[in-house]
Formats: sequence, C-alpha cells, structure tokens
Amino acid sequence: MARRPLPRILSNGGAQLARSRELARTAADGATDVLQPLITIARGLRRLASAAGRHWTGTPRDRRGALLFLAASVVMVVALMPYGPLLAGAVLMAAAAWQGRNRTRPAPEGPDDGQRRRLQSLYEALVPYFTVPEDPEPLYAHGGAWPEAFPEHEFDDSGRLARLVIRYPAYFTDGEPGSRARIEHLLTAKAGRSREYHFAWDEEANHLSVTALAPLPTDVAAQPFVTTPGETVLGLTDPTGVRRTLPLTHGEERRDVPPVVWRTGIRSTEPHLLVLGRPGTGTSTLLRSVALQAVRHGDLLIADGGGTGEYACLTGREGVLAVECGLAGALTGLEWAAQETERRLVAVNRARQEGEPPPEDTRRPLWILVDRPGAFAHLAAADGRPDPQTLLELPLRHGRAANVTVVVADQLDGYGALGEAVRQHTRARVVLGPATAEELTTVLGAPPRTTPVDHVPPGRGYARLGTGPVLRLQVPATPDPYDDATSDAHRQAVLDLLPPRTAPAGREGAPAAPEEPSPGTGMGTEGTEETECGRAGADGAAAVGGAIDPVPAGTEGNGTQATGTEGNGTRAAAPVPVAVRVVLAKSLAGARTAPAEAVSPVDRLPADKEGTEAAGTAPAGPLPVSAVVEHPVPVGAVPSEAAPGAVAAETR
Repeated sequence: MARRPLPRILSNGGAQLARSRELARTAADGATDVLQPLITIARGLRRLASAAGRHWTGTPRDRRGALLFLAASVVMVVALMPYGPLLAGAVLMAAAAWQGRNRTRPAPEGPDDGQRRRLQSLYEALVPYFTVPEDPEPLYAHGGAWPEAFPEHEFDDSGRLARLVIRYPAYFTDGEPGSRARIEHLLTAKAGRSREYHFAWDEEANHLSVTALAPLPTDVAAQPFVTTPGETVLGLTDPTGVRRTLPLTHGEERRDVPPVVWRTGIRSTEPHLLVLGRPGTGTSTLLRSVALQAVRHGDLLIADGGGTGEYACLTGREGVLAVECGLAGALTGLEWAAQETERRLVAVNRARQEGEPPPEDTRRPLWILVDRPGAFAHLAAADGRPDPQTLLELPLRHGRAANVTVVVADQLDGYGALGEAVRQHTRARVVLGPATAEELTTVLGAPPRTTPVDHVPPGRGYARLGTGPVLRLQVPATPDPYDDATSDAHRQAVLDLLPPRTAPAGREGAPAAPEEPSPGTGMGTEGTEETECGRAGADGAAAVGGAIDPVPAGTEGNGTQATGTEGNGTRAAAPVPVAVRVVLAKSLAGARTAPAEAVSPVDRLPADKEGTEAAGTAPAGPLPVSAVVEHPVPVGAVPSEAAPGAVAAETR
C-alpha cells in the first residue's frame, strides 16, 4: 500500500508556523508597550468603580438617599463651574492612573543576609586553592570580599545555590585533573552533597560555572520509542547533554525528554555495549530494555549467567533464538554465534566480490546479550571447559561488518576479570549505581562533568558512547513482568512490548525436533539438560529467521544421510556442536517459515572433511572448509552407544 504524502503544512510548514508565532509575539509585545498608558488608566478606572461599588454596598439603606443627594449636588456644581467638566475629567484620569499602577514589589537587589553569609563562607573556603604568596593583588584573600570573585549567582526557593559563576586567577592549574577534582569536591561539600552539580570550566576566560542539576525522571516506563532501525534508546539524560528529544508517554501525559541514543549497525562507530554496575543497580533492566527494542528488527540470543530467570519473559517469543541459563547451553549458543558471524562475513565478502548486494539473511541484525559472563567463567574453569568469553572474540572483532551486535553486562568489581576482547571492542560503556570518580574514569575513559552521589535510584548512572562526553543516564523502568514485586502498570507496559509467541511447528521441509534423544543421533545426556530459566520449547516457542534449524536426516538428490557410516555413499555431519543441532533445535522448535530456496546457517556449514572425501561429494553450502573455526565438542556430548560414523564425525 503506497504511502500518502503529508500535507504541505505538516511536511515543511513547521518553520513557517514558528516564524509566524514569533512575529505575532513580537507584534503583541510592541502593542502592549504602545498601549501601556491606556491599559493603566483602564485598570485604574476598574479599581475605582470597584471601590465605589463596595462603598455603596457598605452604606446603610437609611443613609443612601443623603449620599445620592450629595453626589448629585457635586456633579451639578462641577457642571456649572467654568471648565468644570474638563478639570473633573483630568482629576479622574489622574486618579485612575495612580490606582492602575503596577503595585507588585520589585525583586530585592542582591542576596539577603543568609545568602551573603553562604557566599562569604564559600569564598573563604576557596582562598587556600586560588591564591599564592607571590600574588601582589590576590583575587582571593582572607577577609576579602566575594562580589568580584562571584560575578553571577542564583538561589532557588529554598535558599540554596542554583547557579554560580566563579572567577579564578590565571595561574591556577585548571588543566590538571587533580586540581579540578579538588575544587569540585570542595564546591559539592559547601553547596550541598544531596544534589548533583555540573561543572563547566572555561580555561580561556578563567571562569568556572557551577549548576545544580534537577533529578532525572524515574517514572518513565518502557514503551515503544520513536526511533529508526539501528537506534537503541539507553535511557534519559539532561537537556544540555544532547540536542534531540523523544516524545514519551507517562499515563495520559505526553512530554519530550532528551534521550541517550546508541546507534548500531554497519556504519556504527561503537557497535558493541558494555554495562557495569553493582547488584540491584539496574544492569538487567537495561539489558531487558535493549532486548525489547532489538527484537523489533532483529534476532536475539541471550545467555544469562545469573541464572535467576530475569529474561524468562522473552523465552519462546518471535525473534528470540534462545534464552540460555546453563553453561552447556551458553557455550553452545555462543559457539553457534561465532560460526554464524563467520558465515555472514564469507557471504558478504563473496557478494561484494561479485558486485551483488549482501544476502538477505545477513541483513537482519543478530544481537548477542550476555549477562554475568564472569559467572560462566568460574563454572567453566571448575568443569575444565573453555571460557565463554573466548567465543565472543569473533563477533566482537567482526560483528559490525556481519551486522552482529554484542551487549555484555557484569559486576562493576569484575571489570578486571573480563576478557581482553570484551574490554577492547566495547566502546559504548554504561556504569549504573554509585561509583567513585576513579572507577568511572577507569571504565568510561574520562571523568564525568557532574559529581557522583552516594544514593541513587535503580537504573541511574553514566553513559559514554565512544569518545563522546560522559552523560547522566536514567534507564526506563523495564522490570521483570514475572516478578511479584513489579507494579501492575510496569508489568503491563513490558507485556505490551513483548513479541507474540511462535507456533511449535517447524519450517516446511524440515523434520520436527525429537522429543527424546535416540542413541543413534550422537547426543549425550549432558547436551540435553534443562536449565533453571527453562527452554524455549517448554511453552511451544520456536526460533525465527531460520538462524538455528535442525539438521535434516537426509538430503534429497545425493542419496546421503547424516547418520550413515563411511563407505556406503554417506557423508559425515557438519562440524557443528551436537548441542547446537539437537538441544537448540529442540528448545527452539518451530522456526519461522523460510522460502524454499533458503538454507539455514547450520545447513550452510561445511561437512566433515573425512566424511566428504569418503562420500566423494563436495562440502554442503558455500562456506569453504578452511574458513570454519573448529571447536571441541563438550565432554559427554557423544554417548558410547552412538553409531561409529557419527562418533568419528563428532569427535574429530
């Protein structure tokens, strides 16, 4: 259905309407200035008439006749006098002008006694930092006056500093972070620690502007943000930090709030995100908010190291490939993600060499969300398995070209334990919860321009995208809808954003995932274990996009089967981990229907080299054998009862 163009007044008439409003406002101000005497006289006449009416109403009835006779006599005398009516009109106009004058008291000039004492105390506290004995005319001296040092100052209704401009001598080392930090700490202590302050250093003019920031709104719930594909709203910030606003809805109220927008995709300079914070600060809330926005235009793979079921609401939803809480499932999913990234790279490279657009299956974004990878690292070390963070190296290095985005969240004190690839390739950073200036500088790469406070609400922190400025951040309220402590309004807001559940039926032409592993499929009991957060197949959910499909039992046209033995015209299975082909196929049953010519990423992976040579056939799919990254099969994935050909293919 073709889109109908917007009316001209709506498409390009915004500037004209704004200009018309400005002209009307200017004309009204000019008319008010010209007609100010008439407005004053009219206001005075109204006040005189009101006073006369109140006097007449307050006069007793027995005296109203005499009062009326006296007023008539005065009018008659004035009318008979020479120039009487003219003089009476002049007197009336003068009285009306006097009564119609503006009676509002002018604002007091300068601060009151309490404010002057506060400014003098602040001035005395800055003397040791802004003076040296060699200065012949010091701007700051004990017993000196503060008006020259503080040219501008504002106070709020409670008598506290709202804004202050401080002059400091040119020899002060304002280019050193340590000197700045000492002054900012002092001003925060003297102006009040319960608020956040923004410091703007003007080295050229030797001025420091201190502004008390209003608290960020914490009542904004999760909602469909007005963004384009490739834009993710991390949270809200101050109006001075960004030049963009988003229309948000709070109940029946609608307001524009400045957001922190993170841009992903092929042209992004910060394709991956790292979220750090202490327990209870909202790291899982931010990942849930990112997931609800990412699933609208892409596929999602979640590995939850916390194992608390924070992402159970996404299980079995359209666009959600898997939600894994166990070590085996996380290793399997991340291994598949690494192979899928490599497959996309090869497909995109071939398309560019042939001068064709990238394949359709590489254009849909793939999101990998890993919460608490440090917990997986401890479990893997205890079980003798590789660290799952090593499987993120390929998506982190080449994810932008393959349209793969990685989001990692972990504890703030575990930042040093993160892998080198995670710390090196996550240029977009978020720190939530209370943190010291040193911790913020270490993680974000630059100190914030505001003073961190000790007590902050959940979801409150700082964000920095690449080399940009450090911004205050408030994450929208996106709680777990299955948590009993969640309010009904927030629960319903999250449920409204969840995609629909998928049907349990698989894609056409592919066999359904087996309910129980058979001895001949090369599956062990360890590869089919269920985790605490549940599997997608438990509620009839399925994967979408054909990203993870079960391997067919046979291939038409070549007379080969994946479970046959060598020497009988068969080929060995592709070097895909057993859990990818069976466990994820079972937990993600019911993939989205794909075109007849579409082939799943698992089908595109090459066959085992030995099995291919024995069968005399070429590897399946366009991916060469040399491009495949070999990964060991988890221990216990192949039982002793498996067929010899399958065992040889899987344990290569």
